[in-house]
Amino acid sequence: MLNKVLEYAGPYRKKTYLAAVFMVAGVVMSVLPYLFLYQLITSIVVGESMSVSYIMIRIGIMVICGILYAFLYGHGLELSHISAYNTLKNIRVSLQGKMEKQPLGTILEYGNGTIKKMFIDDIESIELLLAHALPEGIANVAVPVIIYISMFFVDWKLALLSLASLPIGLLAMGMMMKSGMNKMGSYYESAQAMNNTIVEYINGMEVVKVFNRDGDSYKRFSKSVKEYRDFTLDWYKVCWPWMALYNSILPCTAMFSLPIGAYLVLAGHSTLSNLILVLCMGFGVGTPLLRSLSFGSTIPQIKYKIESMENMLASPPLQQNNRDFVGKNHTVTFEAVHFSYKEEEVLHGVSFEAKEGTMTALVGESGSGKSTLAKLLVHFYDRASGAIKIGGQDITDMSVEALNQEISYVSQEQFLFNMSLMENIRLGKPEATDKEVLEAAERAQCNEFLKKLEHGIQTMAGDGGKQLSGGERQRITLARALLKNAPIVVLDEATAFMDPENEEKMNQAIAEVIKAKTVIVIAHRLPSIMNADQILVMKEGALAVAGTHEELLHNSKEYQKLWRAADQTASWSVHFEKEVLA
Repeated sequence: MLNKVLEYAGPYRKKTYLAAVFMVAGVVMSVLPYLFLYQLITSIVVGESMSVSYIMIRIGIMVICGILYAFLYGHGLELSHISAYNTLKNIRVSLQGKMEKQPLGTILEYGNGTIKKMFIDDIESIELLLAHALPEGIANVAVPVIIYISMFFVDWKLALLSLASLPIGLLAMGMMMKSGMNKMGSYYESAQAMNNTIVEYINGMEVVKVFNRDGDSYKRFSKSVKEYRDFTLDWYKVCWPWMALYNSILPCTAMFSLPIGAYLVLAGHSTLSNLILVLCMGFGVGTPLLRSLSFGSTIPQIKYKIESMENMLASPPLQQNNRDFVGKNHTVTFEAVHFSYKEEEVLHGVSFEAKEGTMTALVGESGSGKSTLAKLLVHFYDRASGAIKIGGQDITDMSVEALNQEISYVSQEQFLFNMSLMENIRLGKPEATDKEVLEAAERAQCNEFLKKLEHGIQTMAGDGGKQLSGGERQRITLARALLKNAPIVVLDEATAFMDPENEEKMNQAIAEVIKAKTVIVIAHRLPSIMNADQILVMKEGALAVAGTHEELLHNSKEYQKLWRAADQTASWSVHFEKEVLA
């Protein structure tokens, strides 16, 4: 595990080792005063006279040792933190690179809370290993080992008595770690679930309020938080008794050496001066020993987090090549495409061809696989089998960047960054001039609402575009697609936020986006795709039937059913009756 982490340190690994050297020297300085204290105590006990200069020199040396300890240990911590935070940066950059190679759909399945916990909380915990556990652990273990060895040269009997508390403390610590490991998995799973629930609760608060579902939503939120609390307390309750035991016994080196050592002195088996020296040396061991072993209890947690991160990104990367697009044209072809979400197959051998410059509409009931086909085309996922080609070139035979240059994907769930609307549109073509951005906004019918904004197109979108209505956000994303000007356009319920007042403007904006393009559109509003060159009717993950609107209306019962449903909803209206209040 340590080698894996240090691989990310690169040139900063040397600073970690150098930090350990400084900290070892610092711990030595913290222990030396006990030796000079021994000289003073021994002189007092045996009745030797001491001059003022003799006393002041030793006190002065102890003060200097304290200053050197602060400097050396502090400088060591500075070096270890420089190395640690640069290593964390490298880990985050590396994980970002690995995540970018994962299918986007897989990343979205993790949930915002899990990804946030991994990138912030879990990686941040590695700082404890690099900045403290490794350099401080080495320093605080090395010095006690040297001191214990020195004790054996002074008096082996007293040295053994000083060591007696060590196995008892280590046994308690081992029991704590063994018990805690059994609970650790449940604890971290509950933490991830709580993070995801909190993010979902906050993001969905508007919907919760509108539909008066505070009770149900809060129950899920409360249940998740309480489960995390219960798992945490359950884990700590198992560990607390053992933790208290080893924290009390392990640093108490005088527990056996003082009473039994005093007996050995009285019995003539040891000398008083040796007992005093061993006790003083033991006092210098307790603190660094306890500090080093306290880091040991964190290692399993850090190991678990690192393994969780690696497992999360262990799924096969997205299949792609480094080649550019070399297709003969922009005809989109699906050939016997199968796809599964986890273990459940949701597409069963779908085949069709969307010819260059034509519009292909995908219709069907919710869950029939329409959006999945669109996401496979833009390579959010890898298909299980079959082929998806553009101009005869398989999409896995080109890089994602090359594929993205050929496709504009407009989803019903659009996200605007908290920057100006101009820069949000410019994402479609980063090198575009302001004039090109303004032209795209005009063609997407954005000018009407932009004129009403105080700062116009320079208005900040707000978090997730909250400063705009759903329809306005949709038109900004259409402007983004217009600016990109890709030869293939995929509209996945792009009119989801259409309202009667803006219907004409939205249709005009969409008409601008799809001019002379290969268009694949997913829509529930069948009247909007009546003029499509072909309509594909999806049912339960399979292509049921294909044809034009007129052909399907005469020959397909499935399409007739969808059309009747669309026709009925089109005639729906809401009537208000005035009530006379008494």
